[in-house]
Amino acid sequence: MSGMPEATRLHHGGRLREAAIRYRLAPERWLDLSTGINPNGWPVPSIPPECWLRLPEDEDGLIEIAAGYYGADPGHLLAVAGSQAAIQTLPRLRPACRVGIPIPGYAEHAHAWRACGHQIQPLAPENPADALDRLDVLLLIHPNNPTGTTYRREHLLDWQARLAERGGWLVVDEAFIDADPRQSLAPDTGRPGLFVLRSLGKFFGLAGLRVGVVMGEKPVLQRLDALLGPWDVSHPARHVARLALGDEAWQRGNRRRLAEQGARLARLLAQHQLAPAGGTALFQWVCDEHAVALHEALACRGILTRRFDAPCSLRFGLPPDEAGWRRLATALDEVAARA
Repeated sequence: MSGMPEATRLHHGGRLREAAIRYRLAPERWLDLSTGINPNGWPVPSIPPECWLRLPEDEDGLIEIAAGYYGADPGHLLAVAGSQAAIQTLPRLRPACRVGIPIPGYAEHAHAWRACGHQIQPLAPENPADALDRLDVLLLIHPNNPTGTTYRREHLLDWQARLAERGGWLVVDEAFIDADPRQSLAPDTGRPGLFVLRSLGKFFGLAGLRVGVVMGEKPVLQRLDALLGPWDVSHPARHVARLALGDEAWQRGNRRRLAEQGARLARLLAQHQLAPAGGTALFQWVCDEHAVALHEALACRGILTRRFDAPCSLRFGLPPDEAGWRRLATALDEVAARA
């Protein structure tokens, strides 16, 4: 087993208070498009008082409801305190090895594996299998964040089988797949060396809940569970997750709404000569040599986007309401007029 990750933190979207200080604009006056989180998430009801009085229990039905939602075997599923908990801990369950990770991609993956002594092999998101024979672990974000790149299930399963032949792993972060889960590998997580991460933070808009799921081989999940320790997911979080995962009517309606809003955002950006290079129902990714200036110009108008340096690009999340859509359109008009 590799050592503990080094004590450093990466920067992500959603750092609204930091932006508020930098641009001297109160947090409530911002339009935050930096996170890719559903701005109209699942409506959380009142929390029963007993959730605050008792420690969480594994036999509360969460695993069974989650297994039904993901189409997975309950025996291959572990609830965790956000998929970030698994991202940081999974690298500790293998000796130092060669790990292929798409760049650009969610940077916490490479950070966690590198911190545990593994050798990172950067891969192009479009062709992640090019180096497969030289890897022990292939880690994919599916759809990729921020490029939106997706993969066919048959290709993913072929890569998993080739890795498994020599004891390798395929780890798939499906944080953004809920809006269209047809290519998910969750139903296949009984296969050797296949691990799928899911989160209630994006599609359900419950990032503050800190609930995620890891699906994979039971012996590895047991080791992961032991490292995370007891009561990893709080009682209130388990209660809300159980209800959200079981609300099929809301899930169907939300998928329709997000598909419409994602297409609307892509059209709005294209109308301002910012045609997305990729994206999902929850965000659009714009590659532009003037991304730094555009990020700054929007921030000066109280609109926060997520900036990437390599390549020079911005990620736009969804506005929460019609006022937000009008505000973004007006800001893009103003920026275009000054260009």
